[in-house]
Amino acid sequence: MKILTTVKKVVDVELNMHVKDGAIVQDGLQYVINAWDENAVEASVQLKEKNGAETTLVSIGGGDNTDMIRKCYAMGIDNGIHIEDPALNKADSAIFAKVLQKVYEKEKYDLVITGKQAQDTDSGQTGIMLAQYLGLPCVSNVISIEVTDDKHIKVSRLGDAGTEILEVELPAVVTVSDSINEPRLPQMRGIMMAKKKKINEMDLAALGTSADDVGAAAPKSEVIEFMASKVRKAGQKFEGAAAEIAAKVVNLLANEAKVF
Repeated sequence: MKILTTVKKVVDVELNMHVKDGAIVQDGLQYVINAWDENAVEASVQLKEKNGAETTLVSIGGGDNTDMIRKCYAMGIDNGIHIEDPALNKADSAIFAKVLQKVYEKEKYDLVITGKQAQDTDSGQTGIMLAQYLGLPCVSNVISIEVTDDKHIKVSRLGDAGTEILEVELPAVVTVSDSINEPRLPQMRGIMMAKKKKINEMDLAALGTSADDVGAAAPKSEVIEFMASKVRKAGQKFEGAAAEIAAKVVNLLANEAKVF
């Protein structure tokens, strides 16, 4: 089995971010692997360990994406592809999916595993669009993957009415939930070995495509403006006897909140 996994670089949302003139202030920002993509990497490595799968990772973006690829090497990924092209600087989900389609078609994989969504846009569209472009079955929000034979996998997904269990014919695309696993911490030996491993560097031309072919000249969506969240007014804390607190709360609800 050959598995292709995708990883996106995102801003570390644990840090404070500031907005100025409709744009995110870049000074001091740090970037990390998208959390759901890290779950996808762990799922791929577990399938490798259980079923002898060959794992390949692809990441699209700037030069520092190679650091993330090496982290995934340390987690157990076999091969890494880094796609960097200035034409993709304003790429949206549809464009990323088109580029990933070209990656898939160069090698042909049995299974594509992506994160359910990215923590910077939360759109959750790239993996599903990729499946549509490839004409492959797709299951989203997956929480477990089991190989049943050379041509089928059994997956569980979180549905609206509970957990759904499906048999999927390969090749296929799945997008995984962060409930599927707990990503491992790379061990020192893996980190040292990852530093020496080759990363396949490619641009659109090396993929056998162009900016026009993947739609980079005309994105279907565009971020117009970032706006800082409104700061909520600090709450009030009441101390004292229960009857006194109740009277204060009722007074505020009636006279300030105008609930009554």
